Amino acid sequence: MDGAHQGLIDYPNDVELAQKTAFLSGNECAAQAASHVDFHVMGYFPITPSTEIAQILDEKFAAGEHTTTLIPADGEHGAAGICYGASLGGGRVLNATSANGLLYAIEQLPVQAGTRAPMVLNLVTRAVSGPLDILCDHSDLYYTLNTGWLVLMARDPQAVYDMNLIAVRLGEHLDVRLPVIVASDGFFTSHQKRRVEVFADPAALRETFLVRTEAPYHALDPRNPITFGPYMNDPDMINNKYQLHRAMQAAMRELPKLFEEYAAISGRHYPLVESYHADDAEVVLFLLNSAAETAKDAVDRLRAKGVKVGIVSPNVLRPFPLDQIREALGGAKVVVIGDRADSYGASGGNMTHEVRSALLDSLGHPPLIVSRVYGLGGKAFTVTDAEAFFELGLEALAKGKVAVPFDYYGVTPGTTSKKPERLVPPLTKEEVSTELVKVRPNPETGKLDVELPPFWALAARPKRLVPGHGACPGCGMFPVLDQVFKSLEGDIVVLFHTGCAMVVTTGFPFSAHRVTYIHNLFQNGAATLSGLVEMYHQRVARGELPASDDITFVMISGDGGMDIGMGPALGTAHRNHRMMIIEYDNQGYMNTGSQMSYSTPLGHRTSTSHVGKREEGKRFHHKDTVQLMAATHMPYVFSALEGHPADLMRKVAKAQWYANNEGMVYGKILSFCPLNWGTPEDDGANEMHQAVDSCFFPLYEVEHGKTTITHDPDVLGTRVPLADWLRKMAKTKHLLEPEHRHVLAGLEAEVERRWRRIKAMHAHPDL
Repeated sequence: MDGAHQGLIDYPNDVELAQKTAFLSGNECAAQAASHVDFHVMGYFPITPSTEIAQILDEKFAAGEHTTTLIPADGEHGAAGICYGASLGGGRVLNATSANGLLYAIEQLPVQAGTRAPMVLNLVTRAVSGPLDILCDHSDLYYTLNTGWLVLMARDPQAVYDMNLIAVRLGEHLDVRLPVIVASDGFFTSHQKRRVEVFADPAALRETFLVRTEAPYHALDPRNPITFGPYMNDPDMINNKYQLHRAMQAAMRELPKLFEEYAAISGRHYPLVESYHADDAEVVLFLLNSAAETAKDAVDRLRAKGVKVGIVSPNVLRPFPLDQIREALGGAKVVVIGDRADSYGASGGNMTHEVRSALLDSLGHPPLIVSRVYGLGGKAFTVTDAEAFFELGLEALAKGKVAVPFDYYGVTPGTTSKKPERLVPPLTKEEVSTELVKVRPNPETGKLDVELPPFWALAARPKRLVPGHGACPGCGMFPVLDQVFKSLEGDIVVLFHTGCAMVVTTGFPFSAHRVTYIHNLFQNGAATLSGLVEMYHQRVARGELPASDDITFVMISGDGGMDIGMGPALGTAHRNHRMMIIEYDNQGYMNTGSQMSYSTPLGHRTSTSHVGKREEGKRFHHKDTVQLMAATHMPYVFSALEGHPADLMRKVAKAQWYANNEGMVYGKILSFCPLNWGTPEDDGANEMHQAVDSCFFPLYEVEHGKTTITHDPDVLGTRVPLADWLRKMAKTKHLLEPEHRHVLAGLEAEVERRWRRIKAMHAHPDL
């Protein structure tokens, strides 16, 4: 690549980069820019509010608008690994994430920066859990500041589009060679529709502004083998980090040129630091992203009254534009710094300390500093709030000192109406220990015998999960969980993965759970519960808890939790803790909008596996979680269906006995999702039975390694073609069309193969 592309590009006179007007959200702008770049690879995993970017890109791929290979990971950590590996191959790479998804991937970020592998990551900012909150603040963004990644700020949807294009060129610059984050505010920017300008001819854009700078080395040249990420000795590591520091300095030199170059083709200029009426302002408000845009109205109102106020907001956070911030704030007498995240215990968030440090190092007398943390967890920042920030600064200006240098803004006093209230009484020992379900070991068969009472007797049992949840009409989760919980004797402690069942039952300050409830994120529920199990047994052994209090520990997973959570679940299984894992399988990541899960079957349409010119639904077969868990040789594994209640309840009762006496058990229960399957609510029972009778979802158990089929459609004469199950679901109707019959044939062949294996294992005790 010649040096012309290292600075300004001299565009030929005959190249016209025309633009067109569109009405797009921030996420749509990110996807539109990505489609125009035509990245080689995107590794991704859905998390709100960044999920739409991959969804829209997949839809555009199906329609033939780009050729990017989208790779669905098993979690954000895996997605980061996919992206790192792809970036070492010398092509262009994209990812998008938010909040705890970023934190799950964060150990990969310094690896990628330290080995100088460019890519673009859209960080749609969101509050970091716990407790769980899906709305905006900058607590995730602040974690990235020490990773070695460049960080561009996108304050509105137009900036999201523009910064995604600029990020590609910046990261590929031969003196820079660093990955780039484009940060936009979750829901405020990501879902906000605005009129924007986008380039009309993506090919012309790629031939001019987006011309690739070839990587000086990559991992796909056997004649030039490269070692990436060697073990480092003293003083090699400090020299490596010094090179990264020099790359940041190079980025600071090149960014103004790149912004000028982009302005020449787009008419939109981005300074390193944006200043709004700050030149002569006595009180200046320093804010990031969308809040800075909101505060402009407050400046206009106060300026109309003759009050000299202004705003300063950086468009680049890494490298930190030190000189430009000093210049922009140099004339202010008071600077009010708003942080949308706290650095706990440090008397201010990251921006407070970085801006204060920049000003203290400047010549002359630094301004007074007022620091406030605001807008956490999506709390809106309004024009009135901006005016209140300016009032803090004006008060300090009048008094010549700051009364309260650091505090939170927008905190509300506690009220009794928001105090968590127990709306239903806890279950008594008598209510849960009825011994209605009797489980006994059978010495002759080596299995457990289960005696169930009449269903009416079980139906009369008190609910452990009370009505009042916010699930969609017809949702299959709660009939499944009701049957599971009514099959259990005695006290239970439940842990729920993040997912639909968690979200709709625990909206603060209410809870639908009458038992002790714990939440942890998708990726670590099994490990968390295993720690609690061992603490229980330790405290009993030490006499700190009564040994007579038998407790069953149950983890509820679903909505793809056995994808991102599979590693810890397998580890827990191998350790054989005395606990249960129950998975409601609704075949997708339903809580984030019906994205493709590894439990989604081949060819099924989801919001990240579309049907179009280049795509025919999901590209690979569904994960056989029951067999994966059985391969750990835990005492008991089963599959079940709500529509076969006697079978389900017998299996759950067995599972409880094994969990309390021998070790870990796992059960997978098919769960109906009318909204995302596209099935009428009143047809759920029929759809579920056809999933079983088509042998797609066989009902069986693996008890001490012995497989037993508990519902054999071949023997019972209820077998139906797989197409009978597929034809009533909107997500699979396309498989019955002639052009997609080959996909259906592939799914039929795999279902039949797996069914034959289970029948073989049923027939032979050693399999």
